[in-house]
Amino acid sequence: MSDRQPSPSPRRRSVLRGSLAVPAALAVPALAGAAPSLALSGRPKAGWGVQAGDVGAHSGLVWVRSDRPARMIVETSATESFRKPRRWHGPLLGPDTDFTGTTRLRGLPAGEQIHYRVLLADPDDPRRTGEPVRGTFRTTPRGRKQGVRFLWSGDIAGQGWGINPDRGGYRIFEEMRRRDPDFFLCSGDNIYADGPILPRVTLPDGTVWRNITTEEKSKVAESLAEFRGAFRYNLLDENLKRFNAQVPSIVQWDDHEVRNNWYPGQILDDARYTEKDVNVLAGRSLRAFSEYFPVSTLPPGDEDGRVYRVLRHGPLLDVFVLDMRSYRNANSPGRQPDDATGILGARQLAWLKRELSRSRAVWKVIASDMPLGLVVADGKENFEAVAQGDPGAPLGRELQIAELLRHIKHRRITGTLWLTADVHYTSAQHYDPSRAAFKDFAPFWEFVSGPLAAGGFPATKLDGTFGPEQKFIKAPSRANTSPAETPQYFGEVDIDGGSGALTVRLRQEGGGVLFTQVLEPGRVGQ
Repeated sequence: MSDRQPSPSPRRRSVLRGSLAVPAALAVPALAGAAPSLALSGRPKAGWGVQAGDVGAHSGLVWVRSDRPARMIVETSATESFRKPRRWHGPLLGPDTDFTGTTRLRGLPAGEQIHYRVLLADPDDPRRTGEPVRGTFRTTPRGRKQGVRFLWSGDIAGQGWGINPDRGGYRIFEEMRRRDPDFFLCSGDNIYADGPILPRVTLPDGTVWRNITTEEKSKVAESLAEFRGAFRYNLLDENLKRFNAQVPSIVQWDDHEVRNNWYPGQILDDARYTEKDVNVLAGRSLRAFSEYFPVSTLPPGDEDGRVYRVLRHGPLLDVFVLDMRSYRNANSPGRQPDDATGILGARQLAWLKRELSRSRAVWKVIASDMPLGLVVADGKENFEAVAQGDPGAPLGRELQIAELLRHIKHRRITGTLWLTADVHYTSAQHYDPSRAAFKDFAPFWEFVSGPLAAGGFPATKLDGTFGPEQKFIKAPSRANTSPAETPQYFGEVDIDGGSGALTVRLRQEGGGVLFTQVLEPGRVGQ
């Protein structure tokens, strides 16, 4: 295993100390969504913290939000004292992006700790700048000696369980921050745009769960302003802001960024919505998503506007981020004998096959926003994910996954494993053709984690088409258990720089390791 200790070094802790103070107004629910343009006095402030994302060997994205119009300026240094800083002039932050902005840092040294601070300057007087907000991240090393450690999970502020001040907010993010990962992979459901946050929820034992609330989170999100408010809500949590300032992210999306179980072309039959066209809602959500997360393939970085992408982390790891939401066909019973669209769409599938074939990394993590062999229903007859409960030959969306698995086997692509969240429990599945109806693939693992701050749900059934065997599972026995009743979960991947061995640990809130699996590089059928 990597010999790097899972706790922040003194220099990382000190660079963050005192850098994330939040304006008092943010702690007051009624003012949390106040229009930044109305805050006219003083200097620009960045009360929502900073984030870094899609970090590579020589580049990374830095994000900030201002409380008024401001010019974004980023300074970087090899030391926390910012001796000989390098300055980057970013965009003008204004109402067209909800006062958010991202600056791409290029030409960074590989495998180094980068300290950065964001300054917000008055656009009419550049000498007037707000208090700098600091962060740090590690660039990807060129060699493999340092190893790689990252975390993954998903599902935040779901089922009405929001930021509870009595519990210290999203405290699992502080626990994850102390693991000192190289990055965090968020597997989707970053928000629950369809899940209002109420001030109080009575638990089964009669106690009361209290939520910090905002105007935008009091109803389902429909307008662009409401989607922006939903993304902004999580940044009221101090634990998450500290985490963001220390741990760069790789973010993908799933259904709850828009609405439960949505698919392109869907027309809603839901009285809560005045806008019934899901395509309109999805467009507004994607715009807010691109404004609130540093994602390299979304505007302004890439006008093509893709969530799916590959992030390369040196010779040990490539992360293939999928989008199983934007290009899928309609949810159905999933028994079609032909299905070219599937859950990925033809273009994304071709991209994934091509990029997997090109990859020379020891490990190829397929970051999936939905599981493969777990049966996720959408109503009484339709299905939401890949599996549809029929253990026979592939049908419906399974056909596309069968094509991908066949490609991986025939091209002799080694080191693939699947990571996901979505189902609100944690489990490990091993897929093997000896147990499967479809046999033209090489064995592989799928690991599930989450939620981070949402309700827990019972385990779903397994579909035998690809021969899954559940090696571990932990799930509540009833639906929508609160974070006060059942632990929240995250996963950890540690790749050893010497041997190349990859260790997966499924963890729960409180620090406990529930399950460990060690995978050896270059081997098939582990």
